Amino acid sequence: MQRNNFFVQKSRNTEDSYYDIYEDWDLIEASFAQQYNIRLRHTKMQWSEFSNLLGGLNENTPLGSIISIRSESDRDMIKRFSPKQRQIRSEWLAREAKKKIKENPNEVRTSIEQLQSIFKEAFGGEK
Repeated sequence: MQRNNFFVQKSRNTEDSYYDIYEDWDLIEASFAQQYNIRLRHTKMQWSEFSNLLGGLNENTPLGSIISIRSESDRDMIKRFSPKQRQIRSEWLAREAKKKIKENPNEVRTSIEQLQSIFKEAFGGEK
């Protein structure tokens, strides 16, 4: 059984998550029921146990398949996505971009200004 890539470590202290525990709760519940035969609404467990089980979900579960789509970075694989898979990935990327803009507007503004500068220089605009 392949362990799912629920987190990608970006640096020592940050990570990107490919699910939202609140927005994807229905997928989490369905995945626990499918893989572990656990009904979360009727079960009490420690957070550490829940986290371990969540991290162990495979890609054949509802959450696992969505995470596989959201986290895909291979351009050739993305080209072969169905329209529905493209929609899932696009919606996730848009949501994450909005979150980054809200959390770090100055950082985003600086990145945009740097990109504009690169384009101006590359295409003969003002420097």
